[in-house]
Amino acid sequence: MGPAHHLGSLTAMTDKPHILVIGGGYVGMYTALRLQKKLRRGEATVTVVDPQNHMTYQPFLPEAAAGSVEPRHVVVPLRPVLRRCQVLTGRVTSIQHSRRVAVLQPVEGEPLEIPYDVLVAAPGSVSRTLPIPGLAEGGIGFRTIGEAIYLRNHVLSRLDFAASTTDEQRRRKALTFVFVGGGYAGIEAFAELEDMARYATRYYSEVDPADMRWVLVEAAGRILPEVSLPMADYTTKQLLGRGMEIRLNTRLVSMADGHVVLDDGEEFDAETVVWTAGVRANPMLARTDLPLDDKGRLVCTPELQVRDTPGAWSAGDSAAVPDLTRLDKDPHALTGPSAQHAVRQSKRLADNILASLRHRRVQPYRHAYVGSVASLGLHKGVAEVYGVKLRGWPAWLMHRSYHLSRMPTLNRKVRVIMDWTLALFFRREVVALGQLQQPRREFELAAQPEHEVQLPTGT
Repeated sequence: MGPAHHLGSLTAMTDKPHILVIGGGYVGMYTALRLQKKLRRGEATVTVVDPQNHMTYQPFLPEAAAGSVEPRHVVVPLRPVLRRCQVLTGRVTSIQHSRRVAVLQPVEGEPLEIPYDVLVAAPGSVSRTLPIPGLAEGGIGFRTIGEAIYLRNHVLSRLDFAASTTDEQRRRKALTFVFVGGGYAGIEAFAELEDMARYATRYYSEVDPADMRWVLVEAAGRILPEVSLPMADYTTKQLLGRGMEIRLNTRLVSMADGHVVLDDGEEFDAETVVWTAGVRANPMLARTDLPLDDKGRLVCTPELQVRDTPGAWSAGDSAAVPDLTRLDKDPHALTGPSAQHAVRQSKRLADNILASLRHRRVQPYRHAYVGSVASLGLHKGVAEVYGVKLRGWPAWLMHRSYHLSRMPTLNRKVRVIMDWTLALFFRREVVALGQLQQPRREFELAAQPEHEVQLPTGT
């Protein structure tokens, strides 16, 4: 890779302060959105950089995978929303804050340098994986809309395969679904997809719900550490009552060639292994001159400034932010990597940047965690908010109401409500768009000479 070129022309270099926002997720998009609303004309320019041209509202990914929400409606395109900001699609590969420069690798072409005056480093997090044999080759993540669509198509395609094969061993393998990680992301994906697949079997005379095997593997002694133990126990009982398996204090040892090995000694075959075992700070931060903690996160002050680094700010999953509401119990307490904190931190972050530009006093971020809500499938849920515990349908309704209120833009709110409203009158969609996994396959087969054509044998 050659030297980076200067990007001054694209970032409209003027004497105005240039605010560079790295990341278009919760923190990046919400911060830029608030800045563009509150900045005075000519006060500063804002550039947002992200590998994707949209922000994904991740709490709705399980519903998108289950078919309760149209996948396009859980993503927010950045350019239409951030009309007064410049949006660049690419990946920031390094930051030299001492020079106030970030290096951008565009989708195509040579790397470019982006000069800035104020930095908002919010690249988010990535999946925390382990060196488990077969994981990189066969594991499925659950952090992007593409992964949600893929997983939905994949699960339904396994039902199609099971309904049309006479090989009992292959059938059992196809109908075995393993999820690793018992936090909110894992439990919601686990529950929603099982609920969707169970519903789908009514259209498969050859597949009974009892033919499917759903296994959750969790290294800790409980699931849902975000809620109280009684609520976690209730969730466990509900899932077990649906015939699902939950393996606590258990780790995945290997999944090479689709053969799952657990550390409790059990072995079985599975064609689907979904990895939701936590996140870690974006590794790009290691290629900066910004201060990091032992987990690779940016060390921040309660005001969301990067410590001892003027002009640099951060929040969200990649930031170690003191939790002022818990310091009396734990002087080292930090805010958790949740959407609740990220959305609220972005508001304080934008306001503090404005205060700094206007030479006013910045304010610390303080927010007590109010609780959590989770969906366990259609009309099923668990919630614990302000100490109030809800189960079943009321919790499911609260889950939808809360996340709808946090969904950015009126456009997306209305579209999600329309999806839910239509679902009241029509049956759930259980079609798998398998062509999305390999969109050119049919054309490639058609383009081959007739004597070379081989009929497809699976997905």
